[in-house]
Amino acid sequence: MERVPTGIKGFDDLVQGGFPRGSTILYCGSPGTGKTIFSLEYAYRGAKEFNEKSLYVTFEQRREELVEQASQFGWDLGEIEHSGMLKIVSIPARDLNYKTSAGIVKMSIDEGFKRVVIDSLSTLTINAPIYSDQEANTVKDVVGDKMFFSPPIIGDTLTKRFIYNFIDDIKRADHITTLLVGEAPDKGDFISRDSISEFICDGVILVTFESMGGEFSRSLIVRKMRNTKNDEDIHPLEIGHAGMVVHNIE
Repeated sequence: MERVPTGIKGFDDLVQGGFPRGSTILYCGSPGTGKTIFSLEYAYRGAKEFNEKSLYVTFEQRREELVEQASQFGWDLGEIEHSGMLKIVSIPARDLNYKTSAGIVKMSIDEGFKRVVIDSLSTLTINAPIYSDQEANTVKDVVGDKMFFSPPIIGDTLTKRFIYNFIDDIKRADHITTLLVGEAPDKGDFISRDSISEFICDGVILVTFESMGGEFSRSLIVRKMRNTKNDEDIHPLEIGHAGMVVHNIE
């Protein structure tokens, strides 16, 4: 199994040296758990240290904000962008439409990216409608003609259909290793707020934040990782001066 090392200190040891090549990973957590920093470091170190062309797509921050945030860790995103190894695409949530997801997949394939980050899947799902107009598809096209659903259930079905199709399209490009940033619910039985991406993705990383008054308030666990053996323990997670640090529990 070919590995894609993240370069994040302490993490790759948890997954036998890195993500399996071509896998799609969900990185899920509540606000303040370092989701953007982890995913940005994955793209940055891929381009800088492992010579892998990387794409970072954000719907929540402007490019200038990411560059400033990265500079706090000593990462010069502008330099890597200029070399052509890193591309940052910032799309405001108000500009998302039914063509956005297909456009991202096409760009990823056509421009030969090896690593792709979507920040975040939650924002894309909420703001990107599936179809261009009401006449393009009917509810029957999605759920069949022998079922009856109330409007809220129809909306939930369409949303899950969108997530499934988007992740499936990304996974078909088996040379791309994708990191999807997702929001975790405050409570409930599911890892992700959308309740389906955790089942479709090849790997799931869950990060939690607790105010315990100690040295570490964030923790990380690899909930699943297909095609590899993964560490199943909960590890302290720190936002260090040079990026994320996953600590050994010993």
